[in-house]
Amino acid sequence: MPGPLDGLRVLDVATLFSAPMVAAMLGDLGADVIKVEPPQGDGLRQFGPIVDGHSLGWAAVGRNKRSVTLNLKTGRGQQLLERLLERSDLLVENLPRRTLERWGLDWDGLHARHPRLIVVSISAFGRSGPYADRPGNGTLAEAFAGLTHMTGDADGPPLLTSLPIGDVLAAIAGTLGALAAAYARDANGATGQLVDVSMYEPVLQFLTNGVTQYARTGQADSRSGSRIRGAVPRNTYRTGDDSWIVISAVTDGLVERLFEAMGRSDGDWRARWGTVAQRRADEDALDAEVARWVASLPRDDALACLVEAGIPAAPVNDVADLAADPHVRERGSLVKVEDPVLGPLQLVGPIAQLRGTPARTRSTGPALGAHSDEVLGGELGLTPAELRELREQGVV
Repeated sequence: MPGPLDGLRVLDVATLFSAPMVAAMLGDLGADVIKVEPPQGDGLRQFGPIVDGHSLGWAAVGRNKRSVTLNLKTGRGQQLLERLLERSDLLVENLPRRTLERWGLDWDGLHARHPRLIVVSISAFGRSGPYADRPGNGTLAEAFAGLTHMTGDADGPPLLTSLPIGDVLAAIAGTLGALAAAYARDANGATGQLVDVSMYEPVLQFLTNGVTQYARTGQADSRSGSRIRGAVPRNTYRTGDDSWIVISAVTDGLVERLFEAMGRSDGDWRARWGTVAQRRADEDALDAEVARWVASLPRDDALACLVEAGIPAAPVNDVADLAADPHVRERGSLVKVEDPVLGPLQLVGPIAQLRGTPARTRSTGPALGAHSDEVLGGELGLTPAELRELREQGVV
């Protein structure tokens, strides 16, 4: 069954993680993605867990792509890329401005030659502004955009997360921008356009309330561990069998149900903590009461009680928990895909489930240059002799 983006041709000349994830997500949705790599391969092939000499990170991020090798430092490589651009709807890149100019991939030049081409450009600080040429990555974006400042305990240092949040957010934003630009072009008659995604601006979405509060009151939020000031109970809680759960029940109605589940629906608790304003004035005491109750129960019993009462609660899962969870399994949140070298691999599934034109992971990251002959020969018409010559010259 074709995906919703069947027929969309994407050219991926990006490196490492965030921008190539845009192309992978578009591939999940059915786009035909050609990954252009240097003859030595994308750097991601050397990162992440390595099994039998192969990167599991590449297997995941290179999914749904065809690999073509081109040395873009050569004129012949640039000429072949230009021919691929003529056949493409969308280009994904995250290269320095000087490299783009040197390879003829700067936006002004591309738009003049290919007015229908959409370009998704991922960079740390965006393609405009005084920091446009600064190097960076998702980690720097998290710090610059305020997420790191808000992560950690109130009396501890700011903490980086141990997950690539900035990279993944930028990839989702780039995918959203690509779809919007494609709709504007194909449904509303617009030309191709530059989708300029900085890695820090998607992170800023987390600070929506904080930015508005500061602009209005001059007060800047600071980190508060797993809690959000003014919203209680919302925290991680240790259970009686030394596991952890999360409870987020911050409205008056939810708190009322929580009190009943805890066996404390008496008037004293309701009078002390029944409203948002009352809880805001006495957050620590209520949070401590919830923590004591959770600590008196095994994890499964606490969760069963909370779910039965309609209280938002969940276990704090690790990857092993997720792999065994029946809900994750039934929804296909994790998918098994056959890798030609490594055998069956489990990957994270597409981020959206479309019932009529489902997204799916068709293949893992291919071997380096696995599709060079198919694309350059079968689609661009190069002869076997020409391909041999290009390999001898180090172009392919």
